[in-house]
Amino acid sequence: MKVIASSLRKGNVVELDGKLYVVLSAETYRPGKGTPTTSVDMRRISDGVKVSERWKTTDGVEKATVDERDYDFLYEDSEGFHFMQPESYDQVVVTADVMGDLKVYLTEGMRCYVKTYEGAPIAIEVPQKITVEIAETEPVVKGQTASSSYKPALTTSGIRVMVPAHIGPETRIVMNTDDNSYVERAKD
Repeated sequence: MKVIASSLRKGNVVELDGKLYVVLSAETYRPGKGTPTTSVDMRRISDGVKVSERWKTTDGVEKATVDERDYDFLYEDSEGFHFMQPESYDQVVVTADVMGDLKVYLTEGMRCYVKTYEGAPIAIEVPQKITVEIAETEPVVKGQTASSSYKPALTTSGIRVMVPAHIGPETRIVMNTDDNSYVERAKD
């Protein structure tokens, strides 16, 4: 199935030259003059080689047909990350190299999308917005305006995020997993 390059997101699987690639990051550049482009970093599924590609935003890219289902995260052990399909109770183990740097977002029972090709997990997508707890923050600098000042914070899972000055330790926030940005204070 062809999709336009600007619609590619982290975790998508594309087919190039007969090989499957999982998208690690995708950024769209819109210069003042000229054609907007989408720059994509990908990992070849067969051997793990990382590749960078650049397309015009309107170019068609072949999105691979893979089995994508909801799975709940159970636990991590020496084999990898264990997920269970909620309807059929089928379990699948995702290896650490497929998981990549997404493991910091995982919490027990989290609903994720695991993509499999011929029964083997090849990519994973975590929810775009997750709720985390702040472990520590820097103190507020006196004289900063409240409207636009952000300070660095560290979550209990080890993720660094910039938060507004009023957020302190033990506060739960909603953050965006695409760019580790603060969205809002959690409503729970």
